[in-house]
Order: sequence, then structure tokens, then C-alpha cells
Amino acid sequence: MGQIKDYWWKVLGVALVFYAIVAGLLTDVPKLPILNETIRNLYYHVTMWFAMMILMTGSVVYSVKYLMGFNIDFDRKARITAGIGILFGLVGITTGSVWAQFTWGAFWVNDPKLNGAAITLLIYLAYIILRNSLDEEQKRARLAAVYNIFAYVLLVVFLMILPRMTDSLHPGNGGNPAFSSYDLDNDMRKVFYPAIIGWTLIGVWMGQIRYRFENIEKKLHADD
Repeated sequence: MGQIKDYWWKVLGVALVFYAIVAGLLTDVPKLPILNETIRNLYYHVTMWFAMMILMTGSVVYSVKYLMGFNIDFDRKARITAGIGILFGLVGITTGSVWAQFTWGAFWVNDPKLNGAAITLLIYLAYIILRNSLDEEQKRARLAAVYNIFAYVLLVVFLMILPRMTDSLHPGNGGNPAFSSYDLDNDMRKVFYPAIIGWTLIGVWMGQIRYRFENIEKKLHADD
């Protein structure tokens, strides 16, 4: 019974991602001008960014918990979760560039959300660089936690606020209708939302594996 409790969400994550990949390729999608079949990228590009933002939210929560008690374990979890979030963000920006090539005619255009996504990733990559530039554990953890909070605020600004205030090609931004009112029909929702849940669960599982791997490394070094 204990094993079922520990593994059910992992099985669910794998099943949802598998379902999203297969259904995303085979199910019917709205036949819209310009987008055509490329709208299927919604299942992969947009869901990656949703999963990334959820993981970054988890990371900043761990950073706040660290600052509340200076438990170094929370700092490790914040770092690991942010690292997985960066990976998802890189996949998201790559799939977005491919989509842009087919719909806008270029892999990159001067769009507030695209630029904001790139800046956000650079800010989080700087978070990793900052961590690696300091040797003293607690000092590194304190500075990284404060920076992580700063980075999360900028993530919200660059991805959720500024694109809505300026002209943007992205749906739901700059006066454009959102996917929910434009082309995300009920059939697509059956794939889109499970994909977000699935990728998020996979991201959490990846973080858990990394955390356990680091624990094993620490024990091996302690034995040496």
C-alpha cells in the first residue's frame, strides 16, 4: 500500500504525457487560417511554459522557506526545482521558435512575450551562475534565495504583465483574443490540461531523482 501511495502520481504523470503526445498528434484540431496543423504545438510549447511557471513557483516557495529558518535543505530544493524549470523553459522557447517560423515566417520576431521569455531564462541562468560563484554554503544560500524571489517577480512581469500591456502577436496579449476564446475548443482542452498536469508531475519527479542522487553523493563523500 505504501508503494502505491509513493508511485501513483509518477505513473499518472507518465500516462498523461504519453496521452498528450499521442492525442496531440492524432486528434482533430480546429482548421484555422495561418495556424493550420501547427496549432498542435499548443500541446507542447504552451504546456511546457505552464509547467515551468509552476516549477518556478515551487522553487521560490522553497527559497522563502529557507529564509524563514535557514534550513539548507530548502535551498537545495529551490536550486534543483529551478534547474528543472529552466530545462522546461528552454524546451518551451525552442518549440515556440519552430512554431513562429511556420506562423510568423521567422524563428524569432520582435514580440514582447518572446523577448520576455528570453530575458526570463537569462535571469534564471544568472541565478545558477551566482550560486556557482560563491563557496560559503550559507552565504550562497541566502543570496540565492533573495535573488530567486527577485527572479520570480520578474518572471511574472515579463511573461504575464508586460505582454498584456503592449502589442503582442501572442494570443491573450496586446488586445489579441486568448486561446480559450479563439481556438482552444473542448476537444483540445481534453489534451491541453492533462499535458500541463503530466509535464508538471514529470518535472517534480525529475527533481526528486536529482535530490536523491545528491544525497547519495553526499553519503559517498562522507564515507571517503
